[in-house]
Amino acid sequence: MLGSSVVDGAIADVATAKISDRLKLVLVMLRKLTRDHTQIQAADMRQLLDAGITRPQIEDALDVAWAFNIITRLADAFEFALPTQAGLDASAKMLLSRGYKL
Repeated sequence: MLGSSVVDGAIADVATAKISDRLKLVLVMLRKLTRDHTQIQAADMRQLLDAGITRPQIEDALDVAWAFNIITRLADAFEFALPTQAGLDASAKMLLSRGYKL
């Protein structure tokens, strides 16, 4: 499991984060979709594929991003309370134990 300092580093600056180059590419692509609201082009997908990221891995990343975006929008709409850090850690542990990996 990634430590919180690695996650914090990736959130702060993907380019300098202590994560694999493949994960950096996926996170940049997801940022384009979710934060920059930029259309993904064939060249973006080609870059991922050329780096050895498989189509199923790309689809998994997109599925997870989609799910979390929907959850976030619903939570905001219904004013859900945010979990504590311990709650987030427990959720992450459960997700990772069931095969949530990249």
